[in-house]
Amino acid sequence: MKLKEGLIVRKVGEDYVIVAPEQGMVDLSKVYSLNETAAWLWEALDGKDFQLNDMVELVRSQYDVNELTDIQLISDMEELVLFFRQNDLLES
Repeated sequence: MKLKEGLIVRKVGEDYVIVAPEQGMVDLSKVYSLNETAAWLWEALDGKDFQLNDMVELVRSQYDVNELTDIQLISDMEELVLFFRQNDLLES
């Protein structure tokens, strides 16, 4: 899978948002909020082909993940991929 090209992550206050600029203007009906980890992950994956396992490994390398939280991490990454798919944020 690959993140959709042309989308931009911006920090607005304490929040991170993905915006879809269209025809030189920002369409505010297409703004998606991310937490800090998801925004970091977006930046790390931008422009690359990746799989769920790549996402998990990136987060493991950045954060202290033990056996008890590993199952939650995989679940969280599956949920993030679902969010990306449902909001048309992945290349088709």
